[in-house]
Amino acid sequence: MRESTAPANRDEAQIAGYRYVLDLIHTSAEHMTPFSENLVKQLHQNLYRFTPERHPGDYKTGPNDVRETRADGTVIVRFRPVEPAETRTLFMPELHRRYSELRDLDRYHPLLLLVAYVFDFLMIHPFQDGNGRTSRLITLLLMYQAGHEVGRYVSLERMINETRETYYEALQRSTVGWHDGEHTIWPWVEYVFGTFIAAYGELNDRMVLAAPHGSKQPAIRAFIRSRMTDEFTIDDIRSATTASDALIKKVLGELQRDGAVRIVMKGRYARYRRLHTGF
Repeated sequence: MRESTAPANRDEAQIAGYRYVLDLIHTSAEHMTPFSENLVKQLHQNLYRFTPERHPGDYKTGPNDVRETRADGTVIVRFRPVEPAETRTLFMPELHRRYSELRDLDRYHPLLLLVAYVFDFLMIHPFQDGNGRTSRLITLLLMYQAGHEVGRYVSLERMINETRETYYEALQRSTVGWHDGEHTIWPWVEYVFGTFIAAYGELNDRMVLAAPHGSKQPAIRAFIRSRMTDEFTIDDIRSATTASDALIKKVLGELQRDGAVRIVMKGRYARYRRLHTGF
């Protein structure tokens, strides 16, 4: 809570760095131009401003294969990015040249260009560490600059973390053949746009909860959908929506019949559990 407190360990330092860059983007995205290699390096440098990393903001100097540790402890290589020398002299300059040219043509939607840029960024994996976090910060920045500010109210980082398996699956499906230019980006596009849509859906649910007028039934359903935890009580709903107990029980009954909610504790302190959010 005291901003002068120094991070106690590496994990805290990385979180502090990520929060610092988030704050920069939230407050100054429109001024963070042009979108260039130098800007990307600056984002990465700020990401490590509280850690003892030797060369934050510099491109990688050694191999940084993308690896996966399986449940039995074995480690496999999911993807081999480009070599360090080619990252600096060829791939990153070419990626930014192509992105700038296509953006200036104004032929493609900015969000589609954003998704394509981030995919190639992840394939190049230009930094020794922190490529995933940097890619998500770039996503937020370019969304702001394209006029989409949902990331100000809904954490895209959280949404990606909650769908991590789907994230890696989509990335893996689009990765095949990338080095030979024979890959398909569409599994990745579908995943990222699905995340954008889900973020706007969550924002809409929050706006329904905050609206002073209108039916309380949608507000009750929106509250149950948007909770961070699956379990809740009637009192939780009552406090958030000001709906009557009779109406709350009516909506809960409908959701139970639809298989969206079940009761886990009966009686005066009854508790319910959300089973899915597709309602």
